[in-house]
Amino acid sequence: MTQNALDNRALYPHPFSKVYWKQAAGEFKKRRVLIFAALMIGLRVALKSLGIPIAADLKINIAFFINAYGAMVFGPVVAIVAAAISDTLGCILFPTGVYFFPFIFIEIAGSLCFALFLYRAEITAKRVILSRFCIDFFVNIVLNTPVMWLYYKMVMGKSYAIFDLVRIVKNLAMFPIESVLLILFLRMVIPPTQKLGYIYSGIDKLRFNRKNIILLVALVLIGAGAVTGYAIYSYNTTSLSASYSTQERLARNGEMNEWVVAEADGLDAGDTVTIIEAANRKVGDPDLVYTLAVYRLDAEKFAAQAAADETYTLETVRGYSKSKAAKDEALTRIGSATAVTDKKTGEHKSIEVHLD
Repeated sequence: MTQNALDNRALYPHPFSKVYWKQAAGEFKKRRVLIFAALMIGLRVALKSLGIPIAADLKINIAFFINAYGAMVFGPVVAIVAAAISDTLGCILFPTGVYFFPFIFIEIAGSLCFALFLYRAEITAKRVILSRFCIDFFVNIVLNTPVMWLYYKMVMGKSYAIFDLVRIVKNLAMFPIESVLLILFLRMVIPPTQKLGYIYSGIDKLRFNRKNIILLVALVLIGAGAVTGYAIYSYNTTSLSASYSTQERLARNGEMNEWVVAEADGLDAGDTVTIIEAANRKVGDPDLVYTLAVYRLDAEKFAAQAAADETYTLETVRGYSKSKAAKDEALTRIGSATAVTDKKTGEHKSIEVHLD
């Protein structure tokens, strides 16, 4: 494939071809494309903090228009580099917190999505809608979640709610609005850009029709359905005990310990320690089911550890999580239990204790 062949006005139906990627890589050899990319980077950085308010805590980030426009012109290869540069410059010039390198992949993924749908393609409303859906759903919700989890854990030393309902609803709510505005924006900028020879697609198919409206609604419903399904799965499988505070864990363990001692014969409240290993509930089920581990506290080993560490107290032991209890040499596991309470009132319903 010669360079002249790569400089033609060809449009590609999809990015899954060697010619497409040779064309995209070849944009690095075009001086005016690189100048255009530098301009887009500057605008993207400058406009990153600006937004159009829609409602309380809801706004449209203006920089995403520039991101889409640039990716449409210079393609996925240049888009990856431009996204990395704009993210780095934005953090240097307009810092909003501690720099965390993995966030750069969010920026790259967003630019890449726009480029794959819009670069060297016949620009249609369908392509714009699909590109925006991929970013709002797969990038801002799916990909952003593990990055935020790492950020909270490594930088802030806190836990991050994997299912952040507010963030998810915001992205799904913004998707149709951003799609419509992006189509209007591209209809405005494509004609002059086409005259300058940067792109070769017109705006004849960049308009809403019944099929595009149906697609927009369908994607909103698909996104909402996926989120609802995951919410139900998360609700049914995530243990409440994972989010207990230190004081809450101490109180809940103590409550379960009293219940276990009262139910089982031969146990002494003084040397029995009950630890909540899991607290599970299901959608539509009024019960909260606790999985418990029952331990016996060795007085001599406890005293020896307490003498060596003044922060090690009986309260410390009774407030253990599952993993910490398993590692404490002063505790010997002697059984398990399953307890059921009312999910709303906390009323004790039933308990089964199994001692070894």
